[in-house]
Amino acid sequence: MSERTLDRLDLGARRRGEAKARTAERLIDEGLRMEDHPGIVFRDGPTGRRAAVAAGPDVWEVIETLQGTGLGGEEAVAATAEWGNLTPLQVRAAVRYYADFREEVDGRILLNRQEAERQRATWERAQAALA
Repeated sequence: MSERTLDRLDLGARRRGEAKARTAERLIDEGLRMEDHPGIVFRDGPTGRRAAVAAGPDVWEVIETLQGTGLGGEEAVAATAEWGNLTPLQVRAAVRYYADFREEVDGRILLNRQEAERQRATWERAQAALA
């Protein structure tokens, strides 16, 4: 690798507080995934890095919505596209990513459901305290 690239890698690793080798591995993995799945990008967030539709929602959100339509095939794609103000092409990009990384996306869906349940229980306790 060029000196400039190695310097940027070192800076990025220090910013994240992770080993240079870990940063390099993550970036290579994400780059390969994006190359294999045009229209998919990776974002940081409170729960870590995750796959997302470029200029759109996270992949797990698209898939959870698609599954929740109760529809199949292109009807599900169209309903999901309408929900997210997405194109059918963007929804299909998320579906293709999901097909290759189902466990990762299902894990995000589960994490979100658990957090929603936790937040609801907190709200219910607060409501009971106000009664």
